[in-house]
Parts: sequence; C-alpha cells; structure tokens
Amino acid sequence: MRQIFLDTETTGLSPENGDRVIEIGCVELVNRKLTGNNMHFYLNPGRDSHEEALKVHGLTSDFLRDKPVFAAVADDLLAYLHDAEIIIHNAAFDVGFMNKELALVGRPPFREFVHSVTDTLALAKELFPGKRNSLDALCARLGVDNSGRTLHGALLDAELLADVYINMTRGQEALLIESGAGPGHTAGVQAIDLSVFRLPVLSANEHELAAHEQVLVELDKASGDKTVWRLMA
Repeated sequence: MRQIFLDTETTGLSPENGDRVIEIGCVELVNRKLTGNNMHFYLNPGRDSHEEALKVHGLTSDFLRDKPVFAAVADDLLAYLHDAEIIIHNAAFDVGFMNKELALVGRPPFREFVHSVTDTLALAKELFPGKRNSLDALCARLGVDNSGRTLHGALLDAELLADVYINMTRGQEALLIESGAGPGHTAGVQAIDLSVFRLPVLSANEHELAAHEQVLVELDKASGDKTVWRLMA
C-alpha cells in the first residue's frame, strides 16, 4: 500500500473560527522507500496569518497573494491521496483543517477519500510514554537530521516525519530514494542463496548454563513450578 506523509501549515489554530490552510506537503513511500513522487502546494487563504502562526511558518500574505486557492488544487490533491494510508503527526489538527477546506468546496470529509489515517503522535506516545514527542524531539531521539528546520515548512516536515516513522516502526536508519518504486519493485536487489552458508553452532559455556539455570529457578518460584521449559523437558 502507498503511504503518504502529510503536513500542513495554517493561518492559525482554529478552522472553526476561519483559519485556513496555506501550505500542504506530501511525501510518498512505496514498500517503505521514498519514491520522489511528492506533492507540494502553497495556497492563498484569503486572510492574514495570526502573528504567532507567522512566527512559526514565515509565510507572509504578500508571498501567498498570487498562490492558488484550495479549490483550484483540490482535485489533483484528492487524486494523489486516493486510497493511500495517510500518516500525520498530530493527525486531529491537520485532518480538522482538511475537513474544513473540503467542506468549503462542497466535498465530503477527508477520511472518505483515503484508505486510513495513522497518527504518529499517538504512536510515539505508546513507544515513549512520559517523554516529549514533538517532531523535533523525535528527530533528536531517533537520530534524524533536522538541522535545516529553522522554520516549519509542510514539505520538509513531511520528509522528516517519513524518516522518523521508519525509525519508529522498524529501526531503519535512513530512507533511500528509488525512482519508479512500486509494488513488487526489486530493481538493484541481488538474490542470495543462503543454503550455501553453514552457520556455526555455538554451545553455551558453563557460566552461561549456570546463569540460565538461575533464571529457571526464579521462574519456578514465580510460576509455582510451572515453568514451560521444565515441563517440556
């Protein structure tokens, strides 16, 4: 399944009070590899950003004045996102804004166009309970280079999130761009016949056997002499 990492920048924090999306960044993964088939829009929101929001993203009204409105890009965006797993950090925020933008152009809610939505903030809270789990904090914790992130930008944040997600879900340290990647894509991968290798068998030494026996004794005590290894023996 295609995975799309999505991030938005907005004029403020409340779509219910008229705040709008001003930037959308999407990064595509197929078979857990970057494809380079990304999508990025700056949008004219028809209003100014709040001062605090402007400090975060730096996208001024002058810069956005000649950019398209959401209605002009909606069809292309929805076709790109169609039936993919959408991965977002703090998904409720971005999905809420996308729902508002879609409602303004007479479209159904965001989730009706995609296969599913995965929230990496919720995933991070499960993996790292009690710790800071902002995107910057996760980059620092997982060794993802975010040195180029002086201001928030939707495409850069989506790229960082993809790297963070791979680290959180499989421990892969880096993402490789593979143009034309798709389901079943194996270009450049050489098959290796593992049957020609004979793996050595390393027996436990006396110290290791004694340590193992001590663990079994403790398990016996805790389980009322129902340790699986003892019963199997």
